[in-house]
Amino acid sequence: MNVTHSAFSLFSKAQLHVLADARPLYYVGRPSLLTWLPDNLFSLAAPVIAYWVASMLFHLLDISDARWLDKYRIHDSEEVKSRNLASRWDVFKAVVLQHIVQTLIGLWWMEDKPAGDLVDHVGDMARKCAVVLSLLRTALGEHRAMSVWLSHGHKIVYVVYWWAIPTSKFLFGAFIIDTWEYFLHRAMHMNTYLYKTFHSVHHRLYVPYAYGALYNHPLEGFVLDSVGAALAELIAGMSTREATFLFVVSTLKTVDDHCGYRFRWDPLQMFSENNADYHDIHHQIIGIKSNFAQPFFVHWDKLLGTRMTRQDIEERRKKIPKKAE
Repeated sequence: MNVTHSAFSLFSKAQLHVLADARPLYYVGRPSLLTWLPDNLFSLAAPVIAYWVASMLFHLLDISDARWLDKYRIHDSEEVKSRNLASRWDVFKAVVLQHIVQTLIGLWWMEDKPAGDLVDHVGDMARKCAVVLSLLRTALGEHRAMSVWLSHGHKIVYVVYWWAIPTSKFLFGAFIIDTWEYFLHRAMHMNTYLYKTFHSVHHRLYVPYAYGALYNHPLEGFVLDSVGAALAELIAGMSTREATFLFVVSTLKTVDDHCGYRFRWDPLQMFSENNADYHDIHHQIIGIKSNFAQPFFVHWDKLLGTRMTRQDIEERRKKIPKKAE
């Protein structure tokens, strides 16, 4: 038995159970997060609940007469009423329909995954140990890697297993959703048939508001949102709970991006440059073929030259009089 294998065996036997039991604050060891609802059903309900709770909070701001909100509004309330082509009732019905469709499809598509105490954390950690140790040996060399492993191996495995891997899955899932939505969204603007038949529904909201975030043609809502979420869960290899967290955050982000307010203290608007102000530009005539990225980051807009900022708009407006002369 070589030194590396011996050290790995000693570490795994002595400390894996300790590491598996030293669970982080976010972990819930029950088979289901809610004792009365299986996690797979909760994963369908949570994004819908998050959507309407967040939307209604913003709606309360919309209908309030609080003057302190004026400095944060992207558009005033009269502009929202006069420039949108869809009534709020039609928007509400369309969003409810999309939620019903995505829930029914989810019931058909889903399959039970291990959750809570049903997960073999010790076995999973043992497999991760082998990978971590192999990476250390490649990066540091045999002897240095063994020194680090013997002194800090348990800490490294703990951080990798409980924090680095779930975070990586979340970011990878977000990247998949962003990629799926960017290229489909862009195609719906560049292809006249797709725009007129499907995506023009969403752009009846020239001035977006929170609960209109998922105001779409039903088929677009299915392909853009439901399929994109399913692909992210599948490709990123997410557990049910990891997928639920991603779906809830992406839902809250989508609602926030359509809320119509520039809140500097809003964590979802601080999270990324892709925020309510950024997406509002896309809903205006001048930016309708820009800012396709949704819902998390703007890397595809930057890389492919479709990013537009308020500064870009001002610069374009300054050039218009000169051209006229």
